[in-house]
Amino acid sequence: MKNNYFKLVYLAALSLFAVSCSNDDDNTNEIPEEALLEYKHIRVLLSDEKTNELTLVNPSEATTASFNAKFAKSSLYTTESGRYAGIIHRTDNTVETFDTGLESHGDHVDIDGLPKFGALTGQSLLPTHFKSKIGELLTFNDGDGTLSVAKESEINTAGAKFKTINAGLLAHHGAMASFANGTYAITEKDNTVAGTLPEKVKIIDNTGKTLFEAALSTKGIHGNASDGTYAVFGSASGVLVVESSGKQKLIAFPEDFGTAWFGTILETASKGKFIGYTAAKGAYLIDVVNQTINPILKNTTIMQCKTSYDKSKLGVLLHSGEFKLFSLNSLQAEKEGKVISETATDATSKPQMQLTENFAYITSPSTGELLQLNLTDMKIAKKIKVSATPYTITVLGFENSKSH
Repeated sequence: MKNNYFKLVYLAALSLFAVSCSNDDDNTNEIPEEALLEYKHIRVLLSDEKTNELTLVNPSEATTASFNAKFAKSSLYTTESGRYAGIIHRTDNTVETFDTGLESHGDHVDIDGLPKFGALTGQSLLPTHFKSKIGELLTFNDGDGTLSVAKESEINTAGAKFKTINAGLLAHHGAMASFANGTYAITEKDNTVAGTLPEKVKIIDNTGKTLFEAALSTKGIHGNASDGTYAVFGSASGVLVVESSGKQKLIAFPEDFGTAWFGTILETASKGKFIGYTAAKGAYLIDVVNQTINPILKNTTIMQCKTSYDKSKLGVLLHSGEFKLFSLNSLQAEKEGKVISETATDATSKPQMQLTENFAYITSPSTGELLQLNLTDMKIAKKIKVSATPYTITVLGFENSKSH
């Protein structure tokens, strides 16, 4: 009897051990907790609509630091390296720069000083579009049709100023793009279309000299992007594709577009492929080599449409509060769900959004918070208090958690 009792105890223990091992096996596919954290060297910078306050957020630690820009309601952009930000005060004719203090060395990131404003500043008439390519910072100045240019390496140089490139253009709501060979595609206005939008694009050098005159004329241009080989502009006549050689072509919109056209063009991680967005139709992939325009999401209620930090995915936030994440390789939705409350289409202040590999960052203008959306489970992971009325947002730094 005694032996039988111990046998039963042994078998029960063995059974529990087997169940425990089985459960351990089931957990092998779970994502480790650390994989759900933001990269250590990613930062989020926000401006405020009503005050001069800038908020720099370290998402992995949920900490913030506040700084005072020269003016309120600034537009924020990340530079090519990822270390710096360009701060555009359009109506105040001023450009500032900001340094995160993060220095990438490829396999790791060093802390190269505290976050601070850069020494490089600019003064121009209505600086509007901002671009950062081939080690340069560029603004197009709507007030006089000039470009302002500076080197990214000059951001911490005492007394550094943006320099003006005058291509002899009329003032207009324009745009520009950099080519890998150091030349620029720049819009020009000839007044064949009423209003402030330009109709043509020409190629200039860094002195403003015209290298190639415009080859095509459109019914109005707005929005552009460049991968260094192709400069792509949104136009009422089709997607205008410009090369540094002066070659230009128009890609026709899908037949159901009617009078709709892309007023926003975004870059992707793939050469020759761009995102075109219009509130009237939705988000589309533009392939300039094959001259095709294919839908990613046909929807007329899009509030925000942004590529991820590495430009491999597209995040779309609808006015309903629904979020959709698309792969730019397959053009298929990978994740979707309702993540915030509905925003009225006529709301004066609307949520703004940016994406990293694992998270989406969404501003909450009504609560003064930055919402961190986990792209794995589609849940708000953190709510981080920032300034009272967050306005624009940009992601800075590096998707890397290794330090020296």
